[in-house]
Amino acid sequence: MTNSQIERHTQFIKLKAKELGFDYCGIAKAEFLEDDARRLEKWLRQGMHATMSWMENHFDKRTDPRKLVEGAKSVVSLMLNYYPQQPLNLPFKISKYAYGKDYHKVIKDKLKMFINALQEQVGQLQVRAFTDSGPVLEKAWAARAGIGWIGKHSNLINKKSGSFYFLAELILDIELIYDNPIGDFCGTCTRCIDACPTQAIVQPFIVDSNKCISYLTIELKENIPSSFQNQMQGWAFGCDVCQDVCPWNRFSIPHNETQFNPNPKLSSIEKEQWQDITEDLFKELFQHSAVKRAGYKKLKNTISYICSEA
Repeated sequence: MTNSQIERHTQFIKLKAKELGFDYCGIAKAEFLEDDARRLEKWLRQGMHATMSWMENHFDKRTDPRKLVEGAKSVVSLMLNYYPQQPLNLPFKISKYAYGKDYHKVIKDKLKMFINALQEQVGQLQVRAFTDSGPVLEKAWAARAGIGWIGKHSNLINKKSGSFYFLAELILDIELIYDNPIGDFCGTCTRCIDACPTQAIVQPFIVDSNKCISYLTIELKENIPSSFQNQMQGWAFGCDVCQDVCPWNRFSIPHNETQFNPNPKLSSIEKEQWQDITEDLFKELFQHSAVKRAGYKKLKNTISYICSEA
């Protein structure tokens, strides 16, 4: 491939990302993530993935995209804003990313269009798309691609507009012009660590899932242990505390993706209905939401747990 082709394909990808509504796009060379592999191995060995045993699977693919796509040369990282116009008015809290339609569906539709456009532009190529949907270290690739850095809370932060973003990737077998990492701008700040209700950020950049409210309210299949009583701060699905206190999120601006707007019925449900929520009402309210990941019984039990704190 000539330099002019590489430049043309890179420019096309950056423009297409913007056209499809992605806020940021960066590109990194597809290679083995040696440092990240070492950190991941240690984190897993210490059991900080809790009951999420699937995180142990496909370690080689998770740390080397060339094992996911044959002949992979580039990883395109994309960011899509989900910061809402205003908080939901509910008797409990759900993470901002789950306000509207499940992001997997929204972003996958965009990625399909992206791949179709790429194939028309480039011709036949090997490419796979991911959005929190496979063994890909999304934040590591986004940092390598220069669209942010991984903060002490382990989320990716963009210097211009904070961390309330979904991440997605295209792994493909063509060379492109690669972007450079931007470095770490957390400095000496420890607000996320200090604010975590359950002290889940055990040290800068290390989150112990066993203590994380997001894990407790979504991934943990059993009831939340009584040891977390009076620490949940009203969170029924996910948790945004570490992001809410981050100084970089003072630059957050509301998204313009209508599919991320909340179901208007959510704010019309009375507190008593939430406490005795039926499965039919759950399905009506969260039919297209990421909240479905927790499931009806889990959400109902968590709401009861929260109410017992009050």
